[in-house]
Amino acid sequence: MCSTGKRKTDLRALVTILSLTVSIFSFAQKDSTEVIVRVSLDHPQWNYALQEKARFTIAVSRGGKPLQPASLHYEIGEEQLPPLKSSDVAVKNGVVTIEGGTLVKPGYLRCTATVVMNGKKYRGLATAAFSADSLQATATMPADFLSFWNSALAAARKISLDPKMRLLPERSTGGINVYEVSFQNERPGSRIYGILCMPKKEGRYPALLKVPGAGVRAYRGDTALAEQGMITLEIGIHGIPVTLPNDVYYNLAFGPLRDYYFFNLDNRDQYYYKRVYLGCLRAVDFLVSLPQTDSSRLAVYGGSQGGALSVVTAALEPRIKYVAALYPALSDLTGYLHQRAGGWPHLFAAAAPASLKTKEKIQTAAYYDVVNFARLLKIPGWYSWGYNDEVCPATTSSVVFNTIQAPKEKLLVKEAGHWLTPQQNEAVNAWLRNRLLANPAQ
Repeated sequence: MCSTGKRKTDLRALVTILSLTVSIFSFAQKDSTEVIVRVSLDHPQWNYALQEKARFTIAVSRGGKPLQPASLHYEIGEEQLPPLKSSDVAVKNGVVTIEGGTLVKPGYLRCTATVVMNGKKYRGLATAAFSADSLQATATMPADFLSFWNSALAAARKISLDPKMRLLPERSTGGINVYEVSFQNERPGSRIYGILCMPKKEGRYPALLKVPGAGVRAYRGDTALAEQGMITLEIGIHGIPVTLPNDVYYNLAFGPLRDYYFFNLDNRDQYYYKRVYLGCLRAVDFLVSLPQTDSSRLAVYGGSQGGALSVVTAALEPRIKYVAALYPALSDLTGYLHQRAGGWPHLFAAAAPASLKTKEKIQTAAYYDVVNFARLLKIPGWYSWGYNDEVCPATTSSVVFNTIQAPKEKLLVKEAGHWLTPQQNEAVNAWLRNRLLANPAQ
């Protein structure tokens, strides 16, 4: 492989390990010596009508004071597509305003600005939404979509769960027990592992399934929500224990599981995500098998890959009553084939290898595209994303939300990228508590 290709693959792997993890983004105070490139728009909510012109203002500062770099480079274009305009401009008194243009069809227009100071590059961006509520899916649902998944799930459920639970006393508290658990998935010997947190007090409790962002890692479980009176199960997807040393996961991420999201994409029965989607559904089976679970109060929650898995699980499992999904991945994957951003892992992007863009792989992707699961949702849901997300484009999050016909709420955090902000974290936990804890079992 050429060095450029290797660097791109390494970057993609790092994104998988780091960027797609659902974690609270730390808004630590910036170092006073750090250069800040801040991009904003002339509409405070960054929302525009079609053919309305957007103006981007770029401010460069250090320690809160305007900074005048030698020059600034900016690019403006639709998400994930080649820039429509690109230029170097002079900056006076630390600020420059750029005429960004407009869009004539629904979408997102982004300005990315970079400056170089003392050999280091600094970057900022802002994204304008143009009639994003009108964005429609490019993905189409195969005629046998639902029968394919119903058949696969029925076959998986013929396999005994064979559940195993190992108490983790060092993680348990006076109020909850924490276990590493595992259970069989879609075939004998294939297991799903996770961390189960359960109140010690006798009784029946609501349960929350937390599904993971992309990557290969250990898990701690959600002890905070368990302490508040619910059972939580946080699962991994790769069929390996979730309490191993970190170097094990690192070696797997850069070795056998590198780019797992491309594995067997040309075969709908062998694609990697088949066992993943089924594993999430078997996790519901496991939760319901626990005598402490109040099966009338079940929810699923995740972000990025986990946002995708949340929608999939809620669409196929009628025992799930609530769904919360942030910036769902694997959504409207064929957007790139229609000159628009597609979802992570960007299977059909212009820069993706031609070997990915075959008829067989495009057909397989339709069975795993989150948009098609969103069409099946019937339960209340909470959704959130940021306009500046460069991993799971706002375009695809909007498409998923617009496709859903079930009761739905959304929280837009326009400046947010691919991370969970404190605002989102507080809001989603409150939404889940209000639904799961407000209606105790009769």
